[in-house]
Amino acid sequence: MARMKLEQLVEQLRLAYGADLRAVVLYGSAAAGEHIPDRSDYNVLVISDSITAAHLRAAGAIAAAWAEGGNPPPLTLTTAEWSGSADIFPMEYADILERHRVLHGTLPVEGITVSRHDLRLELEQQAMGKVLRLRQGVMAAHGDKRLQTELLEASLSTLMVIFRAVSRLHGEVPPGDYEALSAEIARKAQFEAEPFVRVVQHVRGTRKIAGAEAGAILEAYLAAMKRLVSYLDRFAEV
Repeated sequence: MARMKLEQLVEQLRLAYGADLRAVVLYGSAAAGEHIPDRSDYNVLVISDSITAAHLRAAGAIAAAWAEGGNPPPLTLTTAEWSGSADIFPMEYADILERHRVLHGTLPVEGITVSRHDLRLELEQQAMGKVLRLRQGVMAAHGDKRLQTELLEASLSTLMVIFRAVSRLHGEVPPGDYEALSAEIARKAQFEAEPFVRVVQHVRGTRKIAGAEAGAILEAYLAAMKRLVSYLDRFAEV
């Protein structure tokens, strides 16, 4: 079965939400030119004036077809929720506002701001959460090189979101290139960029990780993330 394309997704969402639909927005790597075919997914934000049970039933079949292409269900908010949630999802809002492409309607941005204070709090929580999940992944892999490599692959997208947020915490525009971004954050938090650069290269297919390397890269990866958490914990807001 052919995978659902973006334009087909938009058309189906228009039918499901009708006149309530305000915007369909592509965000993340695909909107920023970092999409990797057969590896990256398409992240889509849907904003509707109302979201009823009937809307969700109609959107359920759409989400199932969309998921067949390896994509997550659309992130779906009411217009009021979108306007009032930047304080609790500052990382996500900062990323969407900076890297997005409107596929339908208009993305409401007036009055939406991301507080540096809110950003630092969520950023530290997300970074520490990633450390905990990496530890769980290391235990689950139990020294299996294939599973270790898969853990590195699966973690990259989330870590790049975290790294971009660190750059924004400094009032900077994050580099679009993942290798440059990794190097920048490594300099700021004083950890080695090489394990992240290697995973970026592996996922891109330019320099694959050999099985024997996976364990050492994962160990360095985890040590660097612990260093980042410590850096964020001590970060002084000006």
